[in-house]
Amino acid sequence: MSSFLDAIVGLYEESGIADIINNFSTTGWQNLLMILLSFVLFYLAIKKGFEPLLLLPIAFGMLLANLPLAGLEIIKGMTPEEPGLTYYLYKGVEYGIYPPLIFLGIGAMTDFGPLLANPKSLLLGAAAQLGIFTTFIGARALGIPLNEAAAIGIIGGADGPTAIYVAKTLAPDLVPVIAVAAYSYMALVPVIQPPIMKLLTTKKERAIKMENLRPVSKKEKIIFPIAVTVIISLFLPDATPLVGMLMLGNLMKESGVVERITKAAQNELMNIITILLGVSVGATATGTVFLQGKTILIIILGLLAFCFGTAGGVLFGKLMCWATKGKVNPLIGSAGVSAVPMAARVSQKMGQEENPDNFLLMHAMGPNVAGVIGSAVAAGILLTLCK
Repeated sequence: MSSFLDAIVGLYEESGIADIINNFSTTGWQNLLMILLSFVLFYLAIKKGFEPLLLLPIAFGMLLANLPLAGLEIIKGMTPEEPGLTYYLYKGVEYGIYPPLIFLGIGAMTDFGPLLANPKSLLLGAAAQLGIFTTFIGARALGIPLNEAAAIGIIGGADGPTAIYVAKTLAPDLVPVIAVAAYSYMALVPVIQPPIMKLLTTKKERAIKMENLRPVSKKEKIIFPIAVTVIISLFLPDATPLVGMLMLGNLMKESGVVERITKAAQNELMNIITILLGVSVGATATGTVFLQGKTILIIILGLLAFCFGTAGGVLFGKLMCWATKGKVNPLIGSAGVSAVPMAARVSQKMGQEENPDNFLLMHAMGPNVAGVIGSAVAAGILLTLCK
């Protein structure tokens, strides 16, 4: 009987429960809090449907990393005695492999036709990057180091892979909080954007019905990714990994001659990399790394960056509305953040609330896909400045 009790006690002493209780005052409470946070992310992904493709694996990676004694956390700056699964998966983030491959898949699924049909929408995509640079400047004013300010500012682009790519290069220790913030704000686009859009526009402006876009030829769609890659790479070499892979994926799609690998990029490759990226990034979010005073500041600054980006796009949309004598609905400017296609859908929904005959989706897709390019360009600028 005593040996049986000894075995039970031994099992308990080797369990994660005992570890949490014995170390509650140091790391135990942090592990518990992060596990609860992973549950919140599960809820947002599963129940609310907020960016589930990445929020769910990120949440599960966070859960794995904070289960005591599981040995699945990623130890920054050193190799664990017995490296585990997530340690090796994270190498794809550390070496900058996953974000460009995500961009390859995005490019293979993106139609730049609305942008080519209305090139002026490129300006709306550029205006929506206001949040990145205003937050970067504000963070520097608060005394945050140059590299960290740049990594925080990029959250305003509402582009998870770009945010991770910049953060892993400039501020590796901030990757967990920046990744969670970026994807959380992407997921909350339908919640965050509408109040800003209503505040900055009138009922009359929101009801503006835009003319149909012109047809775009196949030749234009093929030339576009090649031209963009050459131009941006010549002026901003640091943006080439992201922009180049985005445009490669798009060229594969538009050329029509590599259908098999286009489908692989759209489906199998995109799905695999999404899982690996989500789990490995989530596994960096341990309590000791995530629960710092700086974390709350980053989350607040990230939210401000996203709000400023939305406002920048809408305000420039108002300017274009005035310049064209009411032919541009300012709502499409909010889609200049690169949360594709959710931001464009928000513009469509708000436009139809004011005018049931209003169909803004394709008009909003122009600034939306321009925002993807814009955030990659902004990342190149920040990487160049912070070298």
